[in-house]
Amino acid sequence: MAGCEFTHMGTVTTDAGQGIERFRLRAGACAMEVIDAGCAITRLSVPDRSGAQHNVVLGYADLREYLGARREYFGAIVGRVANRIAHGQFDLAGRRHSLARNDGPHHLHGGRIGFDRRTWGVVEAAADEATARIVFERRSDDGEEGYPGTLDVRVSYTLAAPGELRLEYHATTTSTTLVNLTNHTYFNLGGADDGGDVLRHELQIEADAFCPVDAGLIPTGELRPVQGTPFEFRRSAPIGDRLGAAHGQLEHAGGYDHCFVLRPATPAGTELRPACVLDEPRSGRRLRVWTDRPGMQFYSGNFLDGTAVGPGGVRYRRHAGLCLETQAFPDAPHHPAFPSIVLEPGQQYRAVTVWRFEVLP
Repeated sequence: MAGCEFTHMGTVTTDAGQGIERFRLRAGACAMEVIDAGCAITRLSVPDRSGAQHNVVLGYADLREYLGARREYFGAIVGRVANRIAHGQFDLAGRRHSLARNDGPHHLHGGRIGFDRRTWGVVEAAADEATARIVFERRSDDGEEGYPGTLDVRVSYTLAAPGELRLEYHATTTSTTLVNLTNHTYFNLGGADDGGDVLRHELQIEADAFCPVDAGLIPTGELRPVQGTPFEFRRSAPIGDRLGAAHGQLEHAGGYDHCFVLRPATPAGTELRPACVLDEPRSGRRLRVWTDRPGMQFYSGNFLDGTAVGPGGVRYRRHAGLCLETQAFPDAPHHPAFPSIVLEPGQQYRAVTVWRFEVLP
């Protein structure tokens, strides 16, 4: 297939009369569908070792669910701050700020109506011989979900052959605020529409330490070595091998839901660092992830319970997909030793992550 393609696939209207715009990007053998609700990636088709294409990301069968009350965050941009902020509050620039508490007593993924449940505007959409690209933007007003400052945010997806998707995030603010954006796609490289799990996927993470959490999944502030623990993924290992181990951290989360401390990029000054490699031996698909972020939240789909319905009526049960969320460390405002997520007026927030799909040798 020569060149790349961009297609507007039409509009789905919610019961409240709100339109959800659908788009398709194709580059070579890879095709991606995305909507303006949460900038959510709803389908991503890549070939297996035989050349057969299958969708490898989880998503709702009914696109109206993306603006509904469900909280799986399938394929969406989450923010203003991804992950958790303890007790829904933080001190910044001499003031205490109270956020929406939507995860028990804590704040999660931007609050009750975070970036995932907002409609974004499309400011660029095009394709040429090398890439297909779409750029979304929105303004998050001062006080939205409790955050200070008006934040202007831009997110771009660039799909290139033979199977690379580049995700870029930009933001500026009018007042000192917090920003930590990520994409919350769930992967199942065996085929997300088949109803299987990811326990036989093999994962390797470029991390020597992880952030342990308490029973509320809030980081303790420790950076704990992975060596000798079920979090040892420095060499590729099947996800399900140690998932049921008697380990307090796995018991807190019901599996993996932890931020891994990625090694610095090498050589020094390189923009992106390798984050992980995910293999699915049966299909022969491989996913490599690079990022400029210091951490990656590995989530093994512990809270999927069969109530979310995907294409073809498949019910997503526990471990039907996994997330590889490149980001800063969770609950950073309460841990001075963690990399800062403070954004000042006049500064520009910029983050980059690359997903590359390959076929196993």
